[in-house]
Amino acid sequence: MARKKQYNYFQTMELLAKNAHLAAEHLEQIVQTFNPETIEVDSEVVHQLEKENDQLIDELTNELYDAFITPIDREDILIISERLDNIIDGINAMTYLFQNLVITEIRPGADIFASHVNQAVKGVHYAILEFPKFKNSKKMKQLILEVNQIESEADLLYSSLKRELFSNEKDPIEIIKWKEIFDRFEKIVNECEISVDVIDGMIIKNT
Repeated sequence: MARKKQYNYFQTMELLAKNAHLAAEHLEQIVQTFNPETIEVDSEVVHQLEKENDQLIDELTNELYDAFITPIDREDILIISERLDNIIDGINAMTYLFQNLVITEIRPGADIFASHVNQAVKGVHYAILEFPKFKNSKKMKQLILEVNQIESEADLLYSSLKRELFSNEKDPIEIIKWKEIFDRFEKIVNECEISVDVIDGMIIKNT
């Protein structure tokens, strides 16, 4: 009987991170070229990437149930994968927010926030690519620091945009809508920071 090929957990995590990065790139494009008449169609790419990641998570989880040996603790593989899933879930939810809140135009600064999201997810993607060689990596620490820096910049932007919203917007409905959108942006960036901090902790644990 042919021996079953060993499952590549790192490769699956890389696919999860890549799809999240692609979704973040698409989210930034949606914000920069926002068109309320095409938002449903424009968001479909993100929805498909999120579904693909759900399938990858199911596949990875099933492999973990049967695995005898894994490259790192199975709990750690699951934790990282779930964090990556949280990122793309947040991006996917953002596209639905634009539709469900009936956003007709983008407020100033939202494009910068979308760029921060993209840069943070990109940092997570690169950190995951580096993760298989974490014992000898010369790049990982810098990648983690860069995501932490982006999160700090996003926090400042979040505070600034919220302050501007509550100071200058007179329509209470618009305040409610954009508070929810800015909260979602910030949550995605926070998930990115949590992801790289989890990776950092696992490197310390396994070296």
